[in-house]
Amino acid sequence: MPLRTGGTATAVPWSPKAGNSDSKANRWATRASFNLGDIEAISNRKAFPPFASLRAYEMIGRLGGIRKAALALGIDHAAVSRHLHSMEQWAGVPLVERSRGAAGRLTPEGLRYHTRISAAFAEISGAGMDLIQSNEVQRLHLWCSPGFAYQWLLRVLDQFRANNSDIDLDLRPTDFGPNFARGEASGDIRFVGDWLPRSIGHGIRTIELARPNVFPVASPEFLASAPDLHQLDDLLAMPLLHEEDEEQWRAWFANHSIPVLGYIRGTRLWHAHLTVDAARRGQGIALANHFLIAEELRCGELVEIKVLDRRYRRAPIGSYVLAAREDRWRTPMLTHFRNWLKEAMEADIEATAIP
Repeated sequence: MPLRTGGTATAVPWSPKAGNSDSKANRWATRASFNLGDIEAISNRKAFPPFASLRAYEMIGRLGGIRKAALALGIDHAAVSRHLHSMEQWAGVPLVERSRGAAGRLTPEGLRYHTRISAAFAEISGAGMDLIQSNEVQRLHLWCSPGFAYQWLLRVLDQFRANNSDIDLDLRPTDFGPNFARGEASGDIRFVGDWLPRSIGHGIRTIELARPNVFPVASPEFLASAPDLHQLDDLLAMPLLHEEDEEQWRAWFANHSIPVLGYIRGTRLWHAHLTVDAARRGQGIALANHFLIAEELRCGELVEIKVLDRRYRRAPIGSYVLAAREDRWRTPMLTHFRNWLKEAMEADIEATAIP
């Protein structure tokens, strides 16, 4: 093969008469004229930071923080901090803001650089996925919010496997969605609240799987010692349990025509299954839906709180959504799983309807 390094090259077949030695074990002799400037640019280590640090920095910018990047990479956050320091030493400028209220945000220089390297990482990842796809055509990579995965999906996956034994399934519970451009997942399942912007990335397709009613629940022991709730507003004085923030409670109150502008107090537990477990242990009142607490309601570990206020009703405040790449939407594996999942969720709601 001709050698091409920033200039022109010509190759001639190997021939003993050309003075080639057998010890070279090379059947081609190459004569090339090189552009020395290009060679120096390629060999200049200043242009290429350490790859591990570059990867960590790209993840910081994409996920919005060192701790999230550490979780995604499966390393300690201190290691990610060291990678960031290495990148800033290499660049000679700050890449991430340190000021209060802006911690984790990229600086203007950092943002410009991150935009370009993210595109490069996506291209590398896409090329890799295309290269190995033929070897993993029967493996479905799914990401999912942890609460839904633990409380419902894991319990019913046997149904899918029973009828699709030729498909291997990788289920990864995560707090954040995948980068589809890199081929990180075949599909992603999230609960998307009505208060969140419904922006869909380029080349991504979604389907609403279910829109369940949401209602407050607590343990029987907790309610036995709690005062009677005559008005929905009375809930604001109770120990409320939150996932990552108070927006679910705020949306639920707004759905009942009770605007809550200030901070809603309560314990923050970040994950739906931890919030449900805290309610089951009598630590407060949680908002939940059928998929998160059907088993707990069935066995009496949790009960629905029915406030005497005539405004009270079960009401949806969001939907479970499946997202995937547009160009992989109709692949047989994803199609089978998508259709099964939607039918299973609809059937489960009907079969275990709460009166």
